[in-house]
Amino acid sequence: MTPEELQAARDRTVPDVVAGGLRVLFCGINPSLMTGATGHHFAHPGNRFWPVLHRSGFTPRQLKPGEQTELLRYGLGITNVVARATARADELSAEEFREGGKILAAKVEDLRPRWLAVVGVTAYRTAFGRRTARIGPQDHTIGGARVWALPNPSGLNAHWTAQTMAEEYGRLLAHVDPDPALSTEEP
Repeated sequence: MTPEELQAARDRTVPDVVAGGLRVLFCGINPSLMTGATGHHFAHPGNRFWPVLHRSGFTPRQLKPGEQTELLRYGLGITNVVARATARADELSAEEFREGGKILAAKVEDLRPRWLAVVGVTAYRTAFGRRTARIGPQDHTIGGARVWALPNPSGLNAHWTAQTMAEEYGRLLAHVDPDPALSTEEP
């Protein structure tokens, strides 16, 4: 991607990867410019979402961003708190996060996932007015779904390694209903 192509993706939106009744709906902060340009969630090469999703056990192999619709086979989906693409999340206003939280709550109520996993605790705090929220399970539901705040997989998040993120995502997986598509048992 050229710098011009990336800048042309500013403010684009990317379609959600969703279906009704998902096991987990992963919710990013907002699309990166690379995601906006490609139309694939977590597309920036430095983003650790796809490796962490596999390492934690959510997928049987590491998917590529272009394979994002395969998540639906495992009862998983992707959306964002704020729909518009930016170079950095700090380009978003608190009002955008709060409005995005309202839109997300309505989306979750409509789709009825069992879990909403917000990948970015600061975005979660701002969008839902949970100033003291920490990584892990939350004490309330959104749109009927249980909520888990996960570390942001962006390469800019130096506080977490891919391994420690995979451990936290694995903690969530331990609370999620088993996926028959990942079962190794013979019928």
